Amino acid sequence: MFSELLQFIFSGITTGSIYALTALGFAIIYNASGVINFAQGEFIMLGGMSAVFLAGAGLPLPFAIILAVGITGLAGLLLEKFAIEPAKNAEVVGLIIITIGASLTIRGLVQVWLGKGTHALPAFSDDTPIVIFGASLMPQSLWVVGVMLLIVVLLSWFFGRTLLGKAMLATSHNKLAAQLVGINTRLILLLSFGMAAVLGAVGGIFIAPITYTSYDVGIMLGLKGFVAAVLGGLGGGAGAIVGGLILGIAEAMTAGYVSSAYKDAVPFVLILLILFFKPSGLFGSKASERV
Repeated sequence: MFSELLQFIFSGITTGSIYALTALGFAIIYNASGVINFAQGEFIMLGGMSAVFLAGAGLPLPFAIILAVGITGLAGLLLEKFAIEPAKNAEVVGLIIITIGASLTIRGLVQVWLGKGTHALPAFSDDTPIVIFGASLMPQSLWVVGVMLLIVVLLSWFFGRTLLGKAMLATSHNKLAAQLVGINTRLILLLSFGMAAVLGAVGGIFIAPITYTSYDVGIMLGLKGFVAAVLGGLGGGAGAIVGGLILGIAEAMTAGYVSSAYKDAVPFVLILLILFFKPSGLFGSKASERV
């Protein structure tokens, strides 16, 4: 039935928007440093859990959200300053291992701080479903998709119109050349971790009223965000968005037409297919290197 198909598409776009934000975080850090930040999923978790804790402590929800985003952004800056920067001369594999260690540390601290329970934020607006051609769309889903689109617009403006954004683009294209023209690439790397953390926090907060949150949700969300980034062509912003939406819709279709038991296997099937048939991703460019 068309209404059933539409329902799965709505669900897929909602979760795909979160994967897209996560993939953007991976892409920003990868562009600045060549490092895959496997702590990105924990930024999602930290944003959602911090907002839950602050709202539960009595703060109005808007202030709780702003403060939670700030806390997570600070965590990203601290990760780069005290873990990545001291190991700047290490191999890329070593830096990736550091991010995995940071992921475990953040997860453990949140588990001790807030426990193992599952939490949720209240819906940001009326929770009466919107019926479109027989399919139900929750208002919170509109918040998720709308915020994702707003972030895409803001990032496009930032990278296209601001001096700092252009400096980050220059660093991503050629770090040595950027240094030669006076760009502080160390600052660019610091800011990239802060931006990636903020993107993760926003995704974690806006999805919390729908899927709930707990100390361990970042593991799978981080992996799926990485798959979305690779699917779109790691390093490209547009590819990250499209990759996230494709992954979200593919998961929803699998859960609806096959079985929900296989939903979490979809990302790993997709990444195997993309690595076999188009390693550069759907929007990645082929690179050649003379040896």
